[in-house]
Amino acid sequence: MIDYEPVIGMEVHAELLTESKMFCGCKVAFGGAPNTRCCPVCLGLPGSLPVINRRAVEFVVRTALALNCRVNQNSIFHRKNYFYPDLPKGYQISQYGDTPIGVNGYVEITVNGVTKRIGIRRVHLEEDTGKLLHVEGDLSQIDYNRSGVPLMEIVTEHDPSSGFDQINSADEAREYLVQLRAILMYLGVSDGKMEEGSLRCEPNVSVRPKGSDTFGTRTEIKNLNSFKAVHSGLLYEIERQKKALSRGEKIVHETRRWDDARGRTAPMRGKELEQEYRYFPEPDLPPLSFDPEWIEEQRRSLPELPQQKKKRYIEEYWLSESDASVITASRALAEFYEAAVSGYRDPKVVANWVMGDFLRLLNDAGVDANESKIKPEMLADMLKLVDDGTISGKIAKAVFAEMFQTGRPPREIVEGKGLVQITDESAIESVVKQVIDENPNEVERYKAGKKELLGFFVGQVMRLTKGKANPGIVNKLLREKLGG
Repeated sequence: MIDYEPVIGMEVHAELLTESKMFCGCKVAFGGAPNTRCCPVCLGLPGSLPVINRRAVEFVVRTALALNCRVNQNSIFHRKNYFYPDLPKGYQISQYGDTPIGVNGYVEITVNGVTKRIGIRRVHLEEDTGKLLHVEGDLSQIDYNRSGVPLMEIVTEHDPSSGFDQINSADEAREYLVQLRAILMYLGVSDGKMEEGSLRCEPNVSVRPKGSDTFGTRTEIKNLNSFKAVHSGLLYEIERQKKALSRGEKIVHETRRWDDARGRTAPMRGKELEQEYRYFPEPDLPPLSFDPEWIEEQRRSLPELPQQKKKRYIEEYWLSESDASVITASRALAEFYEAAVSGYRDPKVVANWVMGDFLRLLNDAGVDANESKIKPEMLADMLKLVDDGTISGKIAKAVFAEMFQTGRPPREIVEGKGLVQITDESAIESVVKQVIDENPNEVERYKAGKKELLGFFVGQVMRLTKGKANPGIVNKLLREKLGG
């Protein structure tokens, strides 16, 4: 039986965080009543002329530099001709050929302990299309609010002669997308909100006999908007192609859609060839020309990116690679962590709280770290209350949850709710005696060798003191009273 391997190319479209659209002054924002953020330019009305959004160009240049690309000093726009109802002009203003803004870059990923440099063939700028809304029966409606929104396309390199690695599994494709999204969000060029369609992925996949240098026929999976959809869609499509080839069937070069409910891909249409788009230079826009010194200014102004920050956390804070990966996946979370560490002595303790309770509460609430009512200094202050014995670790969890909900400082919550830890040994001793007296059977079993019952006694004392008793004192007194 032939052993097949997949080769995966990734096309990622990211809507840019500009104030206005790519070629007109209409506002860019998610939502809004349909067709209320449009003008003659983004509707493609006769006589309207486009004007280049400078900020969008800057964002693409900064992204290209962050992705280790070479920035072409000169670049032009093209007309990409095709006819869909959501494309009002009958063409899309895009970039083509050897003139995109960025070329020959890479993104570094690590999957199952293996690190790869995934090549970036091109980073270019274009405009988004409108949005088709399919309603009852055969009726479809069009919302042109999204038409003309600045759209950056990032395409991976699959040619091994480039010197870069290929994506050869669904796991690698997902990790590539995770790393790319993090870079875009660190740069502030995209909000990365896949559920809102501002970041979309279109994987191209083919399979071939392992060891072969010849590419198989590829299919494209259209408009995937989650890591899960990318991973699941590729797993299905890879297996579908393997089975088809094993039966002697030919793979059709086509665009497919992912049916999440059924867990399968389905044909949409035959895949267009480049010739069918009839690219030609956009006559209404001037060429882009970048001063080399300006490009270097953009390079110097780049923020610390996820991989750089991850490496520094491992070296400076002694975090494990997995912990550093979790915290640096989000710029907002990393900034929260660093600010909390600056106010507290133990980076690992802070990391545990950030990756545990804080990340869980953020996910439940559906917010980012910079949108939370908890400020970094509040976490540091709470940890100091644990250190000085004012509250126990268990009480700290309740205090943290209260801080998340209300934004009140930890000391105010502790004092207002009477959560100060009991450290009076005589007071705790009376509760320990009560627990021992009320559980004679457990006492006998403990003395007979069931030492794991100590946890039961500790739990009973903590229950009666509502979690306020100092755990160290509780353990010491129980061992004294129980004998061992």
